[in-house]
Amino acid sequence: MILVVTAPEDVTANLVISALNDRGANIARVDPADIGHDLVFGACIGDGLPTWTGRLQTPTRDIALDEIGAVYHRRPTPYTARFSHLPPQARDFAATEARFGLGGILSNLHSAKYVNHPLAVTRADFKPAQLQMAAACGFSIPPTLITNDTGKAREFAKEHGSVIYKSFRGAPHPTDGNTAAIWTQRINEKDLDESVSVTAHMFQQEVNKSADARVTVVGRSVFASRITTPDGSLDWRRGDWSELVHAPIAVPYEIERALLAYLDGFGLAFGCFDFALEAVGTGGAAERWTFIECNPNGQWGWLPNSDAIANAFAYVLMEG
Repeated sequence: MILVVTAPEDVTANLVISALNDRGANIARVDPADIGHDLVFGACIGDGLPTWTGRLQTPTRDIALDEIGAVYHRRPTPYTARFSHLPPQARDFAATEARFGLGGILSNLHSAKYVNHPLAVTRADFKPAQLQMAAACGFSIPPTLITNDTGKAREFAKEHGSVIYKSFRGAPHPTDGNTAAIWTQRINEKDLDESVSVTAHMFQQEVNKSADARVTVVGRSVFASRITTPDGSLDWRRGDWSELVHAPIAVPYEIERALLAYLDGFGLAFGCFDFALEAVGTGGAAERWTFIECNPNGQWGWLPNSDAIANAFAYVLMEG
């Protein structure tokens, strides 16, 4: 059985489930935040049982834990949403117990292949870890400063000229239910005041890019698109995505080798990589690929080659 762990409205997971259905796979979809009447579980270990053995039960499925051969761990609903009706202390206690109890079971299924394991995703989510791994794998990375020291930030901006600021995790969710974002933005030395000292900031030397590349790696399959914007904006995410220009792009051998080494270094089976492409050489005939980041649980359903990516997921999960 292939277990898909995600929220009900996850459209990206639907693409993978459709590809798995086309192959006749045995699939069960579970959102751990349904714990309660809609998700009942029991698991035992000891007394001759060396691994967790038991069952997950939903209104439509009865799943034996030891029959799960692969787990597609996408984006389950936070446990806090399940207990939002409780007083804050009870809510936090119930959510924590569910995460470490049920979540602990689902993260330790014996012999199951995870795409990706949630602990590997957590480790690979930190941008400092990403940049260090990227450098170790041979990627070109921009000069980067992470600091809360205003003086160091000003020195960095003065030394490197055109500097950008990027948030580590984006904007917090607004209380009105809307979506918020903090885009990559250019920073001048004069913009840096004592507010820098309040928390951690990341500054990078700007890459004089001609385009971006989004590279999605699933298992050993590599899918790459060149992305350009009509206005040449610094951050392509901030505009109208329907106006983005996508074109297939060949990934150089040394970049592809480094992509696979990066995933292996974090114990990942999948990742969405972002690169800045900079024209170099005579007449700009060649391009330098500069690593920007890798989302270990990134979105790819909006890409033109999403069907091929979904099929790659299906292959990796069924192989597992």
